[in-house]
Amino acid sequence: MAEEPDKTGTPVTDKRALIEYFEAGCTDPADFCVGTEHEKFAYRTADHRPLPYDGDPGIRQLLEGLQAYGWRPVHEKGRLVALAGQDHSSVTLEPGGQVELSGAPLYTIHETCREVSEHLRETKAVTEGMGAAMLGLGFQPRWKRSEIPWMPKGRYAIMGRYLPERGTQGLDMMLRTCTVQCNLDYASEADMVAKFRVGLALQPIATALFANSPFADGRPSGFLSHRSQVWMHTDPDRCGILPFVFDEGMGFERWVDYLLDVPMFLVYRDGDYIDAAGQSFRDFLAGRLPALPGEHPTIKDWEDHITTVFPEVRLKRYIEMRGADGGPWSRLCALPALWVGLLYDSDSLRAARDLTADFTAEEHAYLRQTVPVQGLNTPFRGRPLRAWAQDMLAIAEAGLRRRAHHNPRGQDERVFLETLNEIANDGRTPAEELLERYHGPWGGRVDPVFTEYAY
Repeated sequence: MAEEPDKTGTPVTDKRALIEYFEAGCTDPADFCVGTEHEKFAYRTADHRPLPYDGDPGIRQLLEGLQAYGWRPVHEKGRLVALAGQDHSSVTLEPGGQVELSGAPLYTIHETCREVSEHLRETKAVTEGMGAAMLGLGFQPRWKRSEIPWMPKGRYAIMGRYLPERGTQGLDMMLRTCTVQCNLDYASEADMVAKFRVGLALQPIATALFANSPFADGRPSGFLSHRSQVWMHTDPDRCGILPFVFDEGMGFERWVDYLLDVPMFLVYRDGDYIDAAGQSFRDFLAGRLPALPGEHPTIKDWEDHITTVFPEVRLKRYIEMRGADGGPWSRLCALPALWVGLLYDSDSLRAARDLTADFTAEEHAYLRQTVPVQGLNTPFRGRPLRAWAQDMLAIAEAGLRRRAHHNPRGQDERVFLETLNEIANDGRTPAEELLERYHGPWGGRVDPVFTEYAY
């Protein structure tokens, strides 16, 4: 992946520097890496309640325990809120205490899957000693929003005040969702655009394959991916499918213009988050930000602003694929395998582009709205979405075969797609498996998910 940008306090006063930020992300294909991020719910084994920050067991205790494995503490106002690892990896907290691994940029899926496995072994060792456990699911299955403890991070307080003004489920997004995503490199502006478009077009199919959140408040919610449904009611300014990405003229500058038009959340200064919710980054460039009159932004301010937009695909100095529910170990490794196979091989990228090139804006919106309810049974162009998923997986498999990265047993990266092929061929999402258990052996209770599906 690209080298880290200059994060000095040099003021930025014109849009050109913001465009150059993304241009500097262009990476030689020989150096392409993949980074995998995943979130999971931490809870007490005694009663399945989410862990508070303080307490025994608690989130702070978990972070302290992980330091025995070489993680370095990161504090905010004296409170331990994250851990830093080697090679840009980190363990961070989402607003409701969801624990996230942000993995290092690695060259193969074999490497990133070893990283995921090592992290899950570490967290299991720590949580077992605390009387806690972790669960990979897209949405909190039992506890109501009011029962979720908030983590003590300044940016979350600002977001928690602002998002309810923009949508009905912004707080649910913050407190009760978990995802797995992967981060991919781009070689040029044209390569970025191609990957961005394919990623957005195919994201609903990925959502269906990974749909794993059928419960809310202790019962079926009517959605196979309740997490995905929540995102549709979070904030229309910064979420969803972005139609302009498919327009002629899409590039770094067009993405910058979008970011400049998304209202801000905050600015970080001297250890404090300053509330700038609803204010304009364009005004910030001009030195007219009400929260900091007379000041101009730095590149670090720009990076912070980028993290406050949440579309299904997000461009930083790499591309984030963001449409999947959290899930078990095998699917945490399957997500990067899927997107690497589709986007890192030129023939596969071309085939995926051909598959999706004539999708209309109305079809993008239809898939985004229908998939959370119907999953792989969503009808699309005369076929169930499961058939489109099989086409997508075949393209990804061909790409991984051509990459030819093998593990010591001689298996290439296609081995990580086996779980997705089983889902697509069966036509039954992971959420439907959970619902069958709920209506069958679980006797209409969701509590067994905390024991049968714990990491």
